[in-house]
Amino acid sequence: MDSTTADPFRVPENGAADNGSGQHPALDPTVAERLKRDAAGLVAAVVQQHDTREVLMVGWMDDEALRRTLTSGRVTYWSRSRQEYWRKGDTSGHVQWVKSVALDCDGDALLVTVDQVGAACHTGTHTCFDGRDLAAVTGSR
Repeated sequence: MDSTTADPFRVPENGAADNGSGQHPALDPTVAERLKRDAAGLVAAVVQQHDTREVLMVGWMDDEALRRTLTSGRVTYWSRSRQEYWRKGDTSGHVQWVKSVALDCDGDALLVTVDQVGAACHTGTHTCFDGRDLAAVTGSR
């Protein structure tokens, strides 16, 4: 990408979430056309701490959740169980500040790097991947 081409995955520094009219614009078409969604219209979002590279959690996003994430500077997910949007930290205070969002080579997963405040996991642990090593459980090392 040259310096004259806007990066559709860039998170704006000002966190502006609308176009000034009160209306929220659709997801950038150059992003939307690259996504390969599952049957429910969702893409997996792997969340990683930006400085340590520790994997914190996996969530799900549809086009609107990704648009909100890219435009607000906070991560928004689609809850498959509640069938609603949720912004990480609104009830827990454990906010995820977006540092970057990248699409994998197949277009079916996102890597969201964040500055995590507090626990990332709903169980209260820093990461959802907190030592439940399946190889250790099954003895397949």
